[in-house]
This record gives sequence, structure tokens and C-alpha cells, in this order.
Amino acid sequence: MLTFNGSVFMPSVLTLIGIPGLESVQCWIGIPFCVMYLIALSGNSLILVIVKHESNLHRPMYIFLAMLGATDIALSTCILPKMLGIFWFHLPDISFEACLLQMGLIHSFQAIESGVLLAMALDRYVAICNPLRHASIFSRQLLTHMGVGVTLRAAILTAPCLVLIKCRLKHYRTTVISHSYCEHMALVKLAAEDIRIHKIIGLFVAFTILGLDIIVITVSYISIFITIFQLPQKEARFKAFNTCIAHICVFLQFYLLAFFSFFTHRFGSHIPPCVHILLSNLYLLVPPFLNPIVYGVKTKQIRDHAIKMFRSREFPQWLRG
Repeated sequence: MLTFNGSVFMPSVLTLIGIPGLESVQCWIGIPFCVMYLIALSGNSLILVIVKHESNLHRPMYIFLAMLGATDIALSTCILPKMLGIFWFHLPDISFEACLLQMGLIHSFQAIESGVLLAMALDRYVAICNPLRHASIFSRQLLTHMGVGVTLRAAILTAPCLVLIKCRLKHYRTTVISHSYCEHMALVKLAAEDIRIHKIIGLFVAFTILGLDIIVITVSYISIFITIFQLPQKEARFKAFNTCIAHICVFLQFYLLAFFSFFTHRFGSHIPPCVHILLSNLYLLVPPFLNPIVYGVKTKQIRDHAIKMFRSREFPQWLRG
């Protein structure tokens, strides 16, 4: 590792300290985090198995739910193993390339999850506001295009951040990242060079993905609620609203935590670092943990098939198949 005028030139290894100020209790914090990860892994895997094996669930709503489950598994797996390595086994070091890879994967899967939530909102909008055309609009071909589009959008918008860090930032004031995973601004702030362009691109990507998605989702649900309240029968209104409750819960907890994490990284200098890092960790762990619980409780078809699967003698064959 070369040093120049007190700065480190192109470090090969970085150090993640975990949660600043809480290093002495990180081993205990890792226990609930590990439990949340295991529940997220098993719950989302169960949803994937159910959707795969039940042909009557091969519909847009459940296909999007399976996509959300797969994204949640990938997102939580990008962060938890390394985090537990820091908390439990005192393994804070990470190579610069591995840090960039983790950062790219985390932000890509965040963008994909936001895109899937947008697709689910549009599915509910068409299903409630224009039910007669739902089957023709949300064809298998459209679902494929939406999945590919969401993934490409995440990759295209995340790549410039990685390329700029790799090619433009050469000198770093320190190699110690005050975080428990590699996050864009946490890494960029280590640089001893001008980082304004990185801040601008970070803001652009965040508002292009989260900002646009949340606006479209909000407009979709305003239209949905207007349509629901215009239904003549109370039972029909309740049934239509009930199909949206699970998605609204997931939507609120994902975006509220996302915006808090985003703005505190850039403008929250008065917030204690331990609070900020803890909530940033929860932002990545809570959605994968809660999503299968929310959809399992609120979605009758998923709940019924899960009970049926556990009672079936063929349950081991389901997992192998």
C-alpha cells in the first residue's frame, strides 16, 4: 500500500469497522440480525417453492412476488455473511475490488426491488381499475420484458458509480470505512480528492430510481383508492382494498427506510453514527425479513398453499423439485 502526502494511493484492502461506537456489543447485535436473515432466507425460499409448484399461482401478482422474494434473498445475502464476519469473527478487512462488488450488488438489488414494487403497483392498478383488460395487458411476454427491464435499469444506473470510483479516485485519506458494509457515499467520503461529481451522480441515480418509482406508485394507488371508493357494494370495496394491503405495507416500510438512509448519509451530520449505521443495516435486512411474513399472513392463496405443503407427505420432494 503506497502513501503520498499523507494519503493512501489506490489501497488494495479496506477495513469495515461495523457499527461505530457499538463495537463492544456487536457480537450481541449480530444475533437478531442472523435470526432475521434466516427467517428471510427460509420465508422467501418457501414463497419461491410455492409459486413454482402451484400452477394456479402462475399469475402476474404471484410471479412478481416470487421476483421480490428472489431479490430479497440476494440482497440480504450480499450483506449478512460479511457483516457477521465483522461482528462475530473480527474479520473487518475486505479487498477494494470485493468492496466495489458488494457495493454494486447491494445498490443493484435495491434498484431491482424498487422496480418490482413498481411493477406490483401497476399490476394492482390494472387489476382494479381496468380488470377486463388485465389478462391481455399483463401477458407472459410483458412480464419477461418488465423483469429484464428492471434488471437492466439497475445495472445501467449503478455501473457509472462503480466505474467513477475505480477510475477517478486514486488517493484516500484513510482505508477505514465507518460502516458495516460497502456503501457508495461511505466509500466516496474516504477520498482525498474532489467528490462533487460522485455526489451528483449518486443523487441522480437515487432520484431516477427511488424518486420516479415512488411517484408512479403513489399516483397508481391514488387512482386505485378512487376506483375502490366508487364501487357500489361495501363487500366489493373491502375485497378490492384487501388485495392491496400487503403491498402498501411493504411499499411503506421499504421507501421510508430507504429515504431515511439516503438523506442521513448526505445531510444527517447531526445524527449519531451508530443510529445511522444501525438504521442503514435495518433498511437492508427488514424488507427481506418482513416481506414473506406480510404476504404470508395477508395473501390467502400463499397461506393456504404453505399449510397444504407442510401437511403433505410429499413436502421433501417439493424441496428437491
